Amino acid sequence: MAIILGIESSCDETSASICIEGEIRSNIIASQAIHAKYGGVVPELASRAHQQNIIPTVDQAIIQAKISKKDIDAVSFTRGPGLLGSLLVGTSFAKSFALAMDIPLIEVNHMQAHILAHFIDNPKPSFPFLCLTVSGGHTQIVLVKDYFEMELLGETLDDAAGEAFDKTAKILNLPYPGGPLIDKHAKNGDPTAFKLPEPQIPELNFSFSGLKTAILYLVQAEIKKNPNFLEERMDDLCASVQDRIVSILLNKLKKAAKQTGVKDIAIAGGVSANSGLRSSLLAMGEKYKWNVFIPKFEYCTDNAAMIAIAGYHKFLKQDFVGQDISPLARMHV
Repeated sequence: MAIILGIESSCDETSASICIEGEIRSNIIASQAIHAKYGGVVPELASRAHQQNIIPTVDQAIIQAKISKKDIDAVSFTRGPGLLGSLLVGTSFAKSFALAMDIPLIEVNHMQAHILAHFIDNPKPSFPFLCLTVSGGHTQIVLVKDYFEMELLGETLDDAAGEAFDKTAKILNLPYPGGPLIDKHAKNGDPTAFKLPEPQIPELNFSFSGLKTAILYLVQAEIKKNPNFLEERMDDLCASVQDRIVSILLNKLKKAAKQTGVKDIAIAGGVSANSGLRSSLLAMGEKYKWNVFIPKFEYCTDNAAMIAIAGYHKFLKQDFVGQDISPLARMHV
């Protein structure tokens, strides 16, 4: 049986996972609360926290999987994309662990791993499938032809969808991370209360910077008329913002599905935990007879289970790297 240790440290979550013959046996995530008071992730603080968290996190993953570190056949790690300091911690640990245990080292592309999270549980999509990958740093539509054969069909030209949520939350004076709070308020609001623009971006690419500016101007104008505007209309405002971001994402996904003729449609990444996106995709899937795949919440945000499952499929191909490997802040699917 192949036993893979997965290490994820691309941003502000330190995570370790054990995958045994394609089955996830543990997925430990240590989140970093320190960034909340700064309104966003501070890279230097993130890398320091990874250094503190990585050994106990890996230890817990091994204990929970009920194995010994001597049982591990290979270690997979996030090479990129991400914050370079954070990636360095995970890469250095993985290299040291592999060297000490005399086992192979497997590099994993973080964005590919988000997509491959769909192979952790059943039902699994069939190749080829389309995946809308949405997170704080990335918004992409990917045609997935095989486990590691992926074609980028469209991506954001500026802000990612997750950034649009977080930057809007800042405008609305909501604490970081703002995306989940917008989702929470949106459940009690009217999505048609405020008309927000949909960017006319060619092909399958996205843009969210103009929407963010439109929200800022709307809030400034309304506060001039009523200083209590945010307190009184927060639910409606959040519902309108979320509805527009979701419609931008799904309109492009619908276009991609029409162009490719693919019927298996998936979402991945941190923003795929958004309830508005999940419910709207399911409704669209029903309308257009798509087979829709949505990962469990614990596999949406950054986690090592997706790194371990990606590592497992690379292990089957004997796709290993040497000790000279270094992290990359930028990587493409």
